[in-house]
Amino acid sequence: MKAAVLNEIPGELEITEVGIDKPGPREVLIQTSAAGLCHSDLHFMEGLYPYMTPAVLGHESAGVVEAVGSDVTYVKPGDHVITCLSVFCGHCSYCTEGRPSICSGKDLECNRGPDEAPRLTIDGAPAWQFLNLSSFAEQMLVHEHAIVKIREDMPLDRASLIGCGVMTGVGAVFRTARVEPGETVAVFGAGGIGLAAVQAARIAGAGRIIAVDMLDTKLETARQMGATDTVNAADTDAVLSIHEMTSGGVHKSFEAVGLKQTTEQAFQSLRNGGTATVIGMIPLGTNIEIHGVDFLMEKKIQGSNMGSNQFRTDMPRLVDMYLDGRLMLDEMVSARISLEEINQGFQAMKSGSVTRSVITFN
Repeated sequence: MKAAVLNEIPGELEITEVGIDKPGPREVLIQTSAAGLCHSDLHFMEGLYPYMTPAVLGHESAGVVEAVGSDVTYVKPGDHVITCLSVFCGHCSYCTEGRPSICSGKDLECNRGPDEAPRLTIDGAPAWQFLNLSSFAEQMLVHEHAIVKIREDMPLDRASLIGCGVMTGVGAVFRTARVEPGETVAVFGAGGIGLAAVQAARIAGAGRIIAVDMLDTKLETARQMGATDTVNAADTDAVLSIHEMTSGGVHKSFEAVGLKQTTEQAFQSLRNGGTATVIGMIPLGTNIEIHGVDFLMEKKIQGSNMGSNQFRTDMPRLVDMYLDGRLMLDEMVSARISLEEINQGFQAMKSGSVTRSVITFN
């Protein structure tokens, strides 16, 4: 099969023939229909986070089941599925406490062991599977706990967005921060994840939703998706503006960029008793500075991993929200590209000219 491979870090992706094995007892072979380009992939390509090479990147995807292992009963060939990097073992302490997104057992239980044949190979040598998925490829071979079955009337190119960016942003609002009706919200970053957070705040009934970005085009899209106010941080003090708009700060803020500055701004934009949720992937080695006295005012800051999701419950609900018109996904797809155009897609991402590019395989 054809796949986009990262051979060196930093580096671009190379379209290469990759071998893929048959499903083991609890594995599922998927014909990839669509894969979104996510900023997380770019972090690894640029070396902000380490990974082994050669690796087939990609983790935001949807497709159709082609074959299943002997012990798989959850899906059958022909089923439509969304993948999720929040693979779960099902019985570690985090899974049994209802927090499968931070499962501690998946690395051992949901991957093949060193004495087993690798799932992916290049010229007969093992290739690394990225985040248990590797969706920049015509097929994926994954553990059954890496997928969720969805209704077949859901367009798979839009379903792929739910696999990471949408789930991450929406989940941060619904599950991590639990925004309540009438609360004021600020979202720093109007990319794919930030726009998902804006939409979730709208659906949750937030009274005021302030989107912050440095590009007017992205802020206009945020307004279309539910932002009541926007701040262009390129020429405005975002924290001061938010405090003026809200007479003292917001109840909940969300950082969807992954930078030290925006994380500190998200915290500084809170009212007393407010909570900042960090969604973005802050580079390794970066420390955040917070004025200690603010904790006396019961201000809080917390992280969110993939929106604290319970994806087999959450993703079908998001599909329903899209199909009944509450969740806007069509507007988030800026471009549909081929696998061969993947590096141009990441260049467009870096320029800020797109919300989401989606590779379509069919």
